[in-house]
Amino acid sequence: MALSFEELGLQPQFVKAVREMGFESPTPIQEAAIPALLEGRSVIGQAQTGTGKTAAFVLPLLHKVESGKLRAPQALILAPTRELAIQVTDAARQMAQETPLRVMTVYGGQAYSIQLRQIDRGVDVVVG
Repeated sequence: MALSFEELGLQPQFVKAVREMGFESPTPIQEAAIPALLEGRSVIGQAQTGTGKTAAFVLPLLHKVESGKLRAPQALILAPTRELAIQVTDAARQMAQETPLRVMTVYGGQAYSIQLRQIDRGVDVVVG
């Protein structure tokens, strides 16, 4: 029997967000990765496109970040392309929508002053 998002140990605000994103139950990659990452273990996962890998890795990260405590970056997510960084940021923002967590993207080709202002205003997670 498959686990529910609640059974994976996610905070209620993240469970609500993933349900609003259209996830009814965890995918196999999410079911395998989320509990291990919440326990602080390292995970390498491989799954096809569209299987929820971003959520599998970002949800535990957001779960662990303490929003508003520092207003300085507490986590850095690296992506191989600008397009993927923007896609991961969009997904992370959706997953964090029920929290005060702030997520931003940093990449070349964008004015440094804009990015620095965002960081100065406070950000919890940076995707680059």
